Amino acid sequence: MAYLKDQTQYPIRLETTPKRIVSLVPSQTELLHYLGLEDEVVGITKFCIHPMHWFKSKVRIGGTKKLSIEKIIALQPDLILGNKEENTKEDIERLRQHAPVWLSDIRTLDYALDMIDQVGIMTNKISQAQQLIHAILLAAESLPVIGKSVLYLIWNEPLMAVGKDTFIDAMLSSAGFQNALTAQRYPELTDSDVHAVQPDVIFLSSEPFPFSEKHVETMQMRFPKSKILLVDGELFSWYGSRLLKSFDYFRELNDSLAST
Repeated sequence: MAYLKDQTQYPIRLETTPKRIVSLVPSQTELLHYLGLEDEVVGITKFCIHPMHWFKSKVRIGGTKKLSIEKIIALQPDLILGNKEENTKEDIERLRQHAPVWLSDIRTLDYALDMIDQVGIMTNKISQAQQLIHAILLAAESLPVIGKSVLYLIWNEPLMAVGKDTFIDAMLSSAGFQNALTAQRYPELTDSDVHAVQPDVIFLSSEPFPFSEKHVETMQMRFPKSKILLVDGELFSWYGSRLLKSFDYFRELNDSLAST
């Protein structure tokens, strides 16, 4: 029997190494696959698209903010992995009445690495988790700092951007960029607000709003003084094993912007 606390400092008790795990967060689902928990994971959300064979074969228990509590309870999980930001407080409180819920709260890369470490401990995949952490830290070494100011947009109509005290803000900094915003969390912006901060670059994230190439030209007309780029939102916001791919991607972005 193990007693531990999650990243919100909520205590949980695990009777044994979990054999029936439900994941409420796509990036943590992908981590569980990376750690080799093929049989142990029994439920995932409809947004857990990596790996695709899990998306096709595992029981889907709703969306991150619209969970099917009944489906989750029916799976009889002995561990549920959630996230403070991505899941609702009400759903987490209900689930805690039926199973141990370990909640992550990711604001920085260090918190992401701690989450990987703790998941490795809980699932008895300690060596695999430590190898992953080492590989991520190695990948993050010696990233160039070009210092361009970036406005990172996550939604259209209304425009919503990434502010301070967020994991994406921490990743922008890790990638060598400066967040153009000083506001906290995810503020709504008008066109006038964007013109006022005068970002060197505007990143259009592929998620949660599905910005695509068709939006680049429109945004360039609205904000002609900024360079507009479509970026892979998963590589900025997923805080599990996908971090292995993030830093090479950041280097490519830096290279493409260094001369502009």
